Formats: sequence, C-alpha cells, structure tokens
Amino acid sequence: MPRRLVLLGSDEIALPAFAAARALPDTEVVAVYTQPDRPAGRGQEVRPNPVAAWAKAAGLPLRQPEKLGPEDAAQLVALGADLGVVMAYGQLLKADFLAATRLGFVNFHGSLLPALRGATPVEGALALGLAETGVSLQQVVLKLDAGPIHASRSLRPSPGEARAALRARLGVLAGELAAAALPSILEGGSKPVPQDEALVTYARRLNRTDAPLDFRQPAAVLGQRVLALEGWPGSTFEHRGVTVKVGAARGEDSAASGAPGQILSADRSGVRVACGQGVLVLLHLQRPGGKMLPVGEFLAGFPLAVGETLASAEMPAFVATAPFPRAPKA
Repeated sequence: MPRRLVLLGSDEIALPAFAAARALPDTEVVAVYTQPDRPAGRGQEVRPNPVAAWAKAAGLPLRQPEKLGPEDAAQLVALGADLGVVMAYGQLLKADFLAATRLGFVNFHGSLLPALRGATPVEGALALGLAETGVSLQQVVLKLDAGPIHASRSLRPSPGEARAALRARLGVLAGELAAAALPSILEGGSKPVPQDEALVTYARRLNRTDAPLDFRQPAAVLGQRVLALEGWPGSTFEHRGVTVKVGAARGEDSAASGAPGQILSADRSGVRVACGQGVLVLLHLQRPGGKMLPVGEFLAGFPLAVGETLASAEMPAFVATAPFPRAPKA
C-alpha cells in the first residue's frame, strides 16, 4: 500500500523538495496545503502562489485555509496520512494538526540548525556573511524550528551571491535532501538528533523599516546587507528628499577620508561612499518610479556630487541570540 504524504508550503523554494517527495517510490501525495490566493504584482491581480500553481498543474488535491483550525485537523485524520512534509508554509502547526498523521511532520529549514531559527534564515546567513549555510530536515514540534534533526546538507555562499540566487540553490539542496532522507523517515528508521540549545540563534521577519542603510556601519556589513535584502524590502538611502534604492554594492576595506555617508567619488565605476569602516561602492541604483540602473546611467539623470553626504538611519539587526519579541498585530 503506498505511503500517504501531505505537503505544506507556499514559496517557490519548496518546489524541489516537494517534487522529490512526490517522486518517491510507493508514495502518494494525498493533499497539498498552501496559503490562499492573494493579490500580487503591480496590478494586484489575485493569483496562486508557486506551490498552489504547481499542485494545480500536477492535479494534486489542494487545500488553502486562511488559518488552520480543528476542522482541518479532522480532515487530515480522515485522509490517513503517514507523514506531513513542510517547507516555507507560513503558518504554525498546532498540536491537533501535528498529531493527525502517523509519523507527524518534518520540516525543511533553510539553515544549519540550531543557527537561524525563524522566518529569514537565508537573509540572516547573508547578512552575517556566513561562510557556510544549508538545509536542515527536522521533526516538527510545537516550539518554532526546535525539533530534533533527521539530516542536513550544507553549501557555501558564493562571493557576491544575493538572496534570490542563494534561495534557489538551497531549494535544489532541499530536493536532494528529500530524496535521500525521507525514505528512512517513512520506514521508521531515522533517529533524529536533538539540537544544541546553547548554539541557537534567531532570524526575525523583515519589514519596510529594515531598508534604510546606516553608513556609520562598516562597509563590509552594508555590502552583505544589500545582498540579504535583495528584492523586498531592498536597501535604500535618503537624499534630497528622495528615497534611492540600492540594487548592488560592494564593500571595500580601503581607508575612508570622509565622514560616514560622504560621497568620495561618483562616476561610471561606482559611487564611493565613506562608512564607519571602509568604503561602500554603489553599483546599481533606482529612484522612485524609475528602473534599477547601472550607476553611470543613474547619475546621468540624478547626479550625486562629491562631498555631499548621504543620510544614515538606524539599521535594526534581524539576527539575535535571543528570541525577538512578537510584532504587535496591525
């Protein structure tokens, strides 16, 4: 009799792991849980997320509850599922839901746990400039990302690699891990290892207030920040009442002769900005309503003069050794 899987995810990063789980021999996907269709893009057209689109194209049973409730746990019990497989779902699973499958739930998390528990492990690894990160396959427990580890795979971020590229590689790695580790879990032979609580770090959710840069920080920190926040919320600075978005930058260790934020040079090779330590070279910039442009093209329409000072803003950390307080509900 085929082993019965349920898949829970809402982000494109989960697709390789889900495809690998579906391809396991003597295995059947009996339901896919994902977030409801939501407005997206400039036109705010309601559309399915990547997991929902994949499930529909594959003809898999799709469920999209706004919030999991007791009725969803009861439906899951009725499915007689053996195992739940989770990656980037977007909802916490309560005790009744976790108990609704024979072997519980396992989760693919985009870090080498216990490092970077929480919502933004990929961004956290980039912001910290970690030499190594990876994917962990953990047994889901009621405490977020705290379950014992079945298996993990590691990789090294490439120099200059930004968020989208690293997420894509971690997704592929999760697919490889799914193919290698899920069979043992389904057979009951995997013995997960508890996490070392002394080594735990946390990566909180991002918000718009994370975008502004603080040129009082070291240039190397700012360069990694730009890589980590690629896309949304991005990295920005205020100048002459305009919010300018930074699409690409690199940190230099060279000594800065000006105060933090001061423009040292501005030409087609980059806008060099003094930092608390070193120099940040801005390479791609975007003004409101415009396109992201190489710095030479940007300067043709929005000059940045040597000697001007770009504004700095407090730059809240999104990785810590203690849990972040819950954000107030809107």
